[in-house]
Amino acid sequence: MDDDIANLRRRGHWFLRLVALMAAAVAAFLAITSIRIVRESWLEEATPADAIVVFGAAEYSGHPSPVLRARLDHAFDLFAQGIAPVVITTGGAASDPRFSEGGVGRDYLMRRGIPERDLIAETQVNDTAQSALRVAVIMRANGLHSCVAVSDAYHVFRIKKLLEHEGISPVYVAPRPDSRPRSLWQRLWSSLRESASYLLWRLEIGVRVPGGLLFYQPFFSRSEVMWAT
Repeated sequence: MDDDIANLRRRGHWFLRLVALMAAAVAAFLAITSIRIVRESWLEEATPADAIVVFGAAEYSGHPSPVLRARLDHAFDLFAQGIAPVVITTGGAASDPRFSEGGVGRDYLMRRGIPERDLIAETQVNDTAQSALRVAVIMRANGLHSCVAVSDAYHVFRIKKLLEHEGISPVYVAPRPDSRPRSLWQRLWSSLRESASYLLWRLEIGVRVPGGLLFYQPFFSRSEVMWAT
C-alpha cells in the first residue's frame, strides 16, 4: 500500500513538472512572438509586387467602417504609387448577407477611381487564415506571386506568416497609418492576442511548437473570383 501511494506521488510530481514545463514553453513562445509582432508593426514595405491585398474589417450596410476605410485608403495610395497593378480585397458577409467586407472594399476603391479590371474581391470568409488561403488560390489562378499586405500594425506579422505558408513569396507588409495601439495596456493586449492566434494556427496546421505536434486539414471552397484582364 505504501509503495502504491509513493508511486502515485511520484507520478503526480512528474505530471506537475510536465505541466509547468509546458506552461513555461508556451509563455516563452508568446513573449518571443509578441516581440516579433511589435517589430513587424514598424515596417512599411512599399515595395513593387504583383498585388496589394487588403484584409477586411467591419462594414456597415454597404459602407466601410473607419478601420476598413483607412486600410482601403492606404491600399489606394499604394496603388496610385504604382506598387502593384491589382488590389485584392477580402472578407465575407456578417449579419447582412447583402454586403461583404470584400465587396464593400472593392466598391469603395472603384468609387475612388481604381478601374474594376484592377480589382478582385474575395467575399466568402471572415477568418484571417481562411482569407489568406483563398487569396493564395486567387493569386495562383491569376499568375500572381508576390504581394503587399495591408492591415493593422499588430495584424501584419500573422498575415505575412499565413500567406507565406500558402506559398505566396515574397510577402511585404504595409500597415495602415496610425494603427499601432497607443497605451501600454493596449499594446500588451493586442500583441498577446495576436501571439495566441498565431500559436493556435501553428497547432492547427501541424507545425511543431512547444507542447507537441497536431495535424489539421482545413476545408475550403476553391471557387474563386478571377481577375478580369
